[in-house]
Amino acid sequence: MKQVVSISLGSSSQDFEFTTPFLGSVLKVRRIGTNGSTSAAVKLIKQWGKKAAAIGLGVHKDHYKVGARRFVEKDSAQLTSVATQAALTTGGRLGDIFAEWAARQAQIRLGGYFSNARVLMFSGLTDYKLALALSEYTSNLQFADPLLQLGVPKLLGSLDALHLYATGAHYVRDWSLPAHVASTPVKQWSQFVLRRAMHKANVVVAPVHELDEFGLEELAGKTIITATVNDERLQQFADKGVHTVIDGAPVMHGHVLGPNLLDAMILAATGKQPHEIEEDDYLDIIHSLGLEPRILHPNGFRQVNRFAFVIHPLSQEYFKKVKPIELLSHVSPPILMNSLEKAMAYAPPFVYSKVTGIKSPTGVEAQGWLISVGGTPKEIMRHSPEFTYRRLLDAAAMAQRLGAQIMGLGAFTKVVGDAGLTVARRACLPITTGNSYSASGALWAAHDAMLRLGLVTLPRNKGRIKSKAMVVGATGAIGSVCARLLTRVAQEVYLVSPETAKLLALKESMLQETPDAKIYLSASADRDIGAMDIIVTATSGAGKKVLDIMKVKPGCVITDVARPLDLPPSEVAKRPDVLVIESGEIELPGDVQMKNIGLPKGVAYACLAETIVLALEGRFENFTVGRAIEWEKVREIYKLGLKHGMKLAAISGVNGPFSDEDIARVRELALAARAKAAPAQPRRVRAATKTPARKRAARSHAP
Repeated sequence: MKQVVSISLGSSSQDFEFTTPFLGSVLKVRRIGTNGSTSAAVKLIKQWGKKAAAIGLGVHKDHYKVGARRFVEKDSAQLTSVATQAALTTGGRLGDIFAEWAARQAQIRLGGYFSNARVLMFSGLTDYKLALALSEYTSNLQFADPLLQLGVPKLLGSLDALHLYATGAHYVRDWSLPAHVASTPVKQWSQFVLRRAMHKANVVVAPVHELDEFGLEELAGKTIITATVNDERLQQFADKGVHTVIDGAPVMHGHVLGPNLLDAMILAATGKQPHEIEEDDYLDIIHSLGLEPRILHPNGFRQVNRFAFVIHPLSQEYFKKVKPIELLSHVSPPILMNSLEKAMAYAPPFVYSKVTGIKSPTGVEAQGWLISVGGTPKEIMRHSPEFTYRRLLDAAAMAQRLGAQIMGLGAFTKVVGDAGLTVARRACLPITTGNSYSASGALWAAHDAMLRLGLVTLPRNKGRIKSKAMVVGATGAIGSVCARLLTRVAQEVYLVSPETAKLLALKESMLQETPDAKIYLSASADRDIGAMDIIVTATSGAGKKVLDIMKVKPGCVITDVARPLDLPPSEVAKRPDVLVIESGEIELPGDVQMKNIGLPKGVAYACLAETIVLALEGRFENFTVGRAIEWEKVREIYKLGLKHGMKLAAISGVNGPFSDEDIARVRELALAARAKAAPAQPRRVRAATKTPARKRAARSHAP
């Protein structure tokens, strides 16, 4: 029986021993802690050096590489240089393999877990290989090497900065601060900087014992990448609110084996020295033993994905929500508000609101940020597309720094130029315009409204509804998809757009998909508008009048997808017998907390909801960009929305949600208006005699 011992500078309360068959040998394994005493560790190495086949040292790696530079850890090298017959190892190479493997495994299993995550590493020098691996998923890396090694209250903010630091690190690693400095404000400031960085980070990479001094404020909601987390420490992490622990150390016989101990067991079983073990040997051994790193959830499974969404003021009225501007607007001439509107278009993006509390039935959560750019639709249309692109790219850079994994474009920011294609190509984050879910939500809301009004004849089977539908702005991104979907539910579909050539091409492509559809084209809505049962307006007219609501059929359902609205409140008020709804807003799952965006609590515009759905699903990709929306994506985002608990919100109009009484009133007024407009029917006359001829004559006059 061979003996293997791990001598650790950690606590002796964590000691254990067991006997196990391992790679064809029987090993007696023991762990001994020295409670931080290097001299005690040296004595134990000399004592066990004559009895053990291999010794693992629970200290920092004795050497490591950063780029082309090789570093030697002074204290660890001192321990490994003690003369002994036993093979000595810190398990550095094996630890690197397990740490990197653990991170990559989490990225795959948890669906883009580290994508653009904010990662704080206590030491980028000692964990350089892990830093390289994480840099494939995120550029939001910070390293605390200067702070923890030198007491300098400064963090390194990139791999390039780490490389630069490493070029001079060999000059400063032997520096030591004078004893009296330990209690100076510099030391306190360094601790403050570290704690603040931990508070902002999503992921913290550190040796497990170095996290003991931190509590709920620094660790709550965090993911910890470390090694050798036993049950006691896992419970401590649970008490501190840690979401996930990624442990690069396997478990054997109920004990967590640190890389140094596992490496010592391999050396003892194979009879080799550390330099004789090749990478292929490690791969074969890990595979044969079925060893794996661990992904632990101390407080139960919880995954929080992150998003950002760009908003902007729709008119000067939105500026008045800011108190100083509201007061100024009452006493200033209109020219001053016009000047303010022009100036705000140049303002840098800023975070309008943080969004929290979104929770899918699957257990995945989402949090995000609403980032505002200052241009109104009038100003956005007045400038070149490149002007808006630059502001959106600035917003994307801000979203990346915040840790967002995907960014959505709202209102006019998604129709400028090529409708998101350029922004998606140049941005540092995946981009979506949300138009797929906007189209889905618009038809979802319209269908629900028609059913609640009860003024159309529903088919007994799955055929089309006996109705006529019109899409105003049919050649646009959302309008074209709405048109394709309406051909599947309405008997006749009327497409309206001033772009006649595009209309002809759209009709041709729609007939290829739905050959039996009845499709009619027009450059203006006024000609056929009076016969419509449902109208979808999806223009980018920036407030221009696109239809005459006075010509609309009583009881018609109008879904206004445009932002700003095609039908302002003053127009809607003219027709109380028509149901005008503001597209299909979506009720988000969970107890959602965010600032007012003009909708009821927990309700979001469909384009924002699409960004949230993709975040919940872990689909960090360019989903809907450009003007050609794929209706397959419309169907896909609808299904994903149902999966994650999205619901159609209460049908809302310009004055807020419609109650059942409101819809009943619209129905009553519509029926009255239809009856008034209907031509007078001839009165049925009963025959005076019962002779067959008289009966036939009476029937011949019946309508």
